[in-house]
Amino acid sequence: MLADEGHTVIGVDKTHPGSGTKVRDNVELKSCDLSTHGAIAELIQEVDPDVIVHLAAIPNPEVHPGTQVFENNVMSTYNVLTAAGRGNIPVTWASSESAYGFPFAANPVQPDYLPIDEAHPLRPEDPYGSSKLVGENIADVVARRYDIPIASLRISNVQYPGKYSVLDGRDSLQNGVGNFWSYVDGRDVVNAVARTLDADLSGHEPFVIAADDNYLGRPTMDAFKELFDGLPDEVSISGEDSALSSEKAKTVLGWEPNRTWRTAADENQPVPSLTK
Repeated sequence: MLADEGHTVIGVDKTHPGSGTKVRDNVELKSCDLSTHGAIAELIQEVDPDVIVHLAAIPNPEVHPGTQVFENNVMSTYNVLTAAGRGNIPVTWASSESAYGFPFAANPVQPDYLPIDEAHPLRPEDPYGSSKLVGENIADVVARRYDIPIASLRISNVQYPGKYSVLDGRDSLQNGVGNFWSYVDGRDVVNAVARTLDADLSGHEPFVIAADDNYLGRPTMDAFKELFDGLPDEVSISGEDSALSSEKAKTVLGWEPNRTWRTAADENQPVPSLTK
């Protein structure tokens, strides 16, 4: 998206696809181990970017060892954010809905209230969610020390056009209870990132990024009542409203989730890539 608009995008990954790789216009590829502070600091100094978008992480504590997930994610985020702070570079980075503590909880846990917004307590009990909580604490520290804007996007379960995997498990409410059947289209996530880059932010700002509806095709409260013994004391959603509130992103960033599972699940779209 940004490359198509004429911006130079420098993609950084742990491994480089090779010097002969053909990339899209306005795209450069670099390799760097983000868990090594000196390497990322040197790369940022060399490239001197206007903004940094940090999306790298190990996303699943059920597939990788917990220690590896936590150490990699925390150190990578610390290194990127502190190097950005020293270079006076704004940052947008991928936190997660997992920071709330629901997705990988040992047992299903109800939120304190609905919908869940940025003020809801963060209580992770797994390595991935904990790494995102620590990452947001690092964002607080860096934004305060270096006076740079940092946007933490608490992104819901990302789905892709034509590949809405969440729909495969709708026969059991247990399959989606970790995030209360919320989701977001990947293209809307890209738009959210772009909105943060244009926004006039100050300090560290977290934003929930989720679709407006659940993917069940039934009232959200009916699903809660079926799975739990009761409801949170404070409930301000109705119908198929998402359990995650993106109102802050809408108000502050002017962002809107434009895709819904009802149409996007059957779309035929090419997978986005920085290479040709």
